[in-house]
Amino acid sequence: MRILVQRVASAAVTVDGETVGRIDPDPQGLVALVGVAKDDTRARAEALAEKLWRLRILTGERSAAELNAPILVISQFTLYADTAKGRRPSWNAAAPGVLAEPLVDAVVATLRERGATVATGRFGAHMRVELVNDGPVTLLLEG
Repeated sequence: MRILVQRVASAAVTVDGETVGRIDPDPQGLVALVGVAKDDTRARAEALAEKLWRLRILTGERSAAELNAPILVISQFTLYADTAKGRRPSWNAAAPGVLAEPLVDAVVATLRERGATVATGRFGAHMRVELVNDGPVTLLLEG
């Protein structure tokens, strides 16, 4: 599993012109783009969610847990693109939707169980993501 996390001042995701998820943190929050591999497990999803929640990348080296910062979670199978050969990415390492969706849901559920305010995109939809990256700070978590 991979989570590309960005520290943001604001973020929203729309599907077909409808806003399906939005965070307006005061002052910062996180956007988490979650990619699932074929061999990922619920335990891995829960562990990465915990790491994301406790990651000290907000102002003053504080975490979302410490500041109760909101998190926007969006599924992103393209994090498993293989671009080593040719001009067309291969998606062979990405889990199919039937396997990936429950694990993205597990990330969200784990964050909410810890007390996080979580907004989400819509799994499998064509989404438009708008965000104001703060810093910029962008990190890749893998597990």
